[in-house]
Amino acid sequence: MESVSTLQEGSDFMSPTSSSRSARKDAQYNRAQILDAASRAFASQGVDASMDAIAKDAGVGAGTLYRHFPNKDALLAALLDAHYQTLETKRQLIASEDIEADQMLDRWIDALGDWMLVYNGLPEPLRAAWSEVRSPLSPTCRQAIETTDQFLNKAKREGRARQDLTGHEIFLAALAIAWASGASTADGSTRSALRNLLKLGWTTGKDQQRS
Repeated sequence: MESVSTLQEGSDFMSPTSSSRSARKDAQYNRAQILDAASRAFASQGVDASMDAIAKDAGVGAGTLYRHFPNKDALLAALLDAHYQTLETKRQLIASEDIEADQMLDRWIDALGDWMLVYNGLPEPLRAAWSEVRSPLSPTCRQAIETTDQFLNKAKREGRARQDLTGHEIFLAALAIAWASGASTADGSTRSALRNLLKLGWTTGKDQQRS
């Protein structure tokens, strides 16, 4: 009879610990492949890209995809986390600039709009996240609104933004602009024109006195 030590020396033997490590590595690899495939699909086809097509491109079965990401919002949320890091870097740069508070808010709204347009059709699932608080996209949206509130409150304290506005309202307005900018009837000037209208809505006009 072979001893335990002899069996352990065999190439086919795998301890429970080794087996679990291998499973974790496989799961991490599959998750990375899914995210890469989803990023390509959303970039080329927008958020309407098929989950089945994403699974096929990732080289995994649909069941594997849904074990990692139970719905498309969960997949979008994972991808947007990485994009939000870029937005956070922009926030830090804006906050460090030697400019008036209303200019900071204006630049933040512009950066927020860029983030909302990272994938064609993204504004709609972001909007829907507010009617479904359990949406995987809700935490990221709340974080963006909290930052908007910070810039807005600073502008309010300096008398450069209307006192009755909230970060939530500005976030929704920016979302509407992003949606309109991505519409098939929009042209290159649509976003700029709508952004100017939004600014007229939140500013007190003190920025005009500087010019």
